[in-house]
Amino acid sequence: MKRFLIPGLCLLGLQILSFSQPISPLLSRGYTLLPFPQKVKLGSGDVQFTPHWRLDSGTGTGDEATQLIRLLADRFHLSLSKATGGNGVIHLAITPNAVMVSSAADRDKAAIARQAYRLEIEPHQVTVTGNSATGLFYGVETFVQLLKKQGGKLWLPEATIEDWPDTELRIIYWDDAHHLEHLADLKKAIRQAAFYKINGFAIKLQGHFQYKHAQPVVEPYALSPAQLQELTYYGLKYHVQLIPYLDGPAHDAFILKHPEYKSLREYPDNNYEFCATNPKTYQLLDWMFQDLLDANQGGKYFVLSTDEPYYVGLADNAQCHGAEQAKQLGSVGKLLGEFITKTAGYLHDRGRRVIFWGEYPLKPGDIPSLPSYLINGEVYGPRFDSAFRTHGIRQMVYTSTEGVEPLFPNYYLLPPSWHLHQAAAIPGKGTVQAMVDKISSELAPAKSASARANRPDLMGVFVAGWGDEGLNPATFWLGYATGPAAGWNREATNSHELERCFYSLFYGRQAINMGRLYQLMSQGARFWGDSWETGPSAARKPIWGNSYGPFHPPRPAHDQYLPPLPVPSRKVLRVSTDWRAENARRIALAGRFRAQNDELLDLLYANVQRVRFHRYNLAVFLSIAGLYRQNLTMIEDLGQISDLLRQAERAAEIGKASQAVASLDRALNTAESIRVSRNRALHNAAATWYESWFPRVAEANGRTHLNAVDDVKDHLPVRTLDMSYLVYRELLYPLGRWANAVVAVRNAYAANHHLPTRDFRLDWENTSIQALEPGSN
Repeated sequence: MKRFLIPGLCLLGLQILSFSQPISPLLSRGYTLLPFPQKVKLGSGDVQFTPHWRLDSGTGTGDEATQLIRLLADRFHLSLSKATGGNGVIHLAITPNAVMVSSAADRDKAAIARQAYRLEIEPHQVTVTGNSATGLFYGVETFVQLLKKQGGKLWLPEATIEDWPDTELRIIYWDDAHHLEHLADLKKAIRQAAFYKINGFAIKLQGHFQYKHAQPVVEPYALSPAQLQELTYYGLKYHVQLIPYLDGPAHDAFILKHPEYKSLREYPDNNYEFCATNPKTYQLLDWMFQDLLDANQGGKYFVLSTDEPYYVGLADNAQCHGAEQAKQLGSVGKLLGEFITKTAGYLHDRGRRVIFWGEYPLKPGDIPSLPSYLINGEVYGPRFDSAFRTHGIRQMVYTSTEGVEPLFPNYYLLPPSWHLHQAAAIPGKGTVQAMVDKISSELAPAKSASARANRPDLMGVFVAGWGDEGLNPATFWLGYATGPAAGWNREATNSHELERCFYSLFYGRQAINMGRLYQLMSQGARFWGDSWETGPSAARKPIWGNSYGPFHPPRPAHDQYLPPLPVPSRKVLRVSTDWRAENARRIALAGRFRAQNDELLDLLYANVQRVRFHRYNLAVFLSIAGLYRQNLTMIEDLGQISDLLRQAERAAEIGKASQAVASLDRALNTAESIRVSRNRALHNAAATWYESWFPRVAEANGRTHLNAVDDVKDHLPVRTLDMSYLVYRELLYPLGRWANAVVAVRNAYAANHHLPTRDFRLDWENTSIQALEPGSN
């Protein structure tokens, strides 16, 4: 269930501001920080910062000085003076124990203290002191974030800030299972994470890494060991741990779909899960672990993703005897514990701190069988948390900025009355508020000793952006920045202030109405998903099972669909249904969201011209807004086709054959325009996303992609080899069959009335750019 985050109730799409959380003094003075610091003492004035200031670097501060120089150049086109005089000076220093940590949610105060810093801003002097290089780095980030441009000048507040995190680890999860960014873009993402004091970057590559010992799984485009090592060292420069992420025993279709590894399956007809009792399973995983470890030297952590191992200990077949072993051990949870102990042991013996998911089918009674050196990446309720604490296993607060939502995360929600399907209007909270509420609640001090015994021994937060629906990670950064911010300072959880600070820092102060822009992006995505129906799929193989066990027989997956258009009868062009009447609310809502889409596009184009940073993110948003627009236009155009069919019917009734044929031709032309619009939206998205992604292709670099779906999880990008998963539901819509049937009816009717026939075929499934209308580019 980690991929699901319950969204929130909103009023007219706006999250309700909690007046118990007043605006922070810094923001009231026009200064933005993310995360918010622990202690701030503001002076009464402001300090002007100019290029005439010089930098005074203390011993061992070279990397942090370089970072400061780079950030000032990147964000403000400013170079510090090299003169010994000048009207101001920035002192950088590393002084152990300079900042004393007075309180933190994490009990490991030594780990917290290493990240502490003091920032003193006075007229003509700024002093940044870190307890360690990491603390100094964070002080430099805070200094740069505080700089604001106003009246053509740069300003800082007179202030003393003492700061440290509430938790040692603040990890974001980067899902490259279904796509792969260029190395330069992954480095950019690491820099961006570091800017918000995120210190863990867990990357799931699946087949997008060149495994030496599992070459069949390697995708056409994949990071080489040298590139992964380069990325690891790059992260360390920014005090970010690059953390390899490998699933086991479940979520392994990317391995088990290959014929070479079918014998390692728990069930021969299910590619989702390894057999946990097969020695060759451990041999393969150890080899893959080692390949990743060899390319991640300098890393401390490894995510052994024991996520959703539904079928451990259930199999009893020729190639897996899990049920027998589970019976001998006493439970399926203990068999999972045995798997975790063996796989984590390999990693632990090679110096890694192992993060795993301590969940079903584990039970509290199974936890003592686990190694105590593990880190549980989630909290699982008092009974589990107490057992983990008693056994010495530390935990993290898990939450997500994206689960299985289409196209854009649930930062803002739709009012219930704006839903086509009322069942989709689930009350709750928007993503940012839900994340910070969960994190701050888990990190809050226990009210008594007995309550503390049932609380987890927390050391961090883990914020995921799942790629199951193929979203572009550019959409995740609002959550990536604000969720870990609550892990830095559990008291600073005013989601509205967190969001506003993000917009200013991420895009620059020139950005306008970014809250509204994100609201329109979120609500546009919600209607995009809600505007179609959902039903059994005939397009992919059935689902083998779910968390409750195997299905007997397998059950259909689900696809989205729209009601089909009617085909007129041959003689009198009678239509059996009125598509517009039957879909009146769908069409009306599409019209409402078209107006919102107009506003969204206006805001996006305005901000593309204004923002100083991350203009590419807005280009991605524009491509997504184009997908929204195309969906709205298609729904309205189907209504228009319905009208034209009725017009043809009425014309035929009164003997006006030429008018009837003309109406049918306009209906067919409208269907063609839907295809053209779809292909343009798809190709615009693909071209934009491929600026940072390698192409999704069947073959490249002497390697091929084996096209096979997961037998249990139905991840949308796996349905197609290319980017056409973005319009997959449209490809399944039978508009091509409808159009070609209508052409046959049209020509038969025309021939009966001595009118010209038409040579027309709607090549609906063709998404290539050549499939556009003649003469288009």
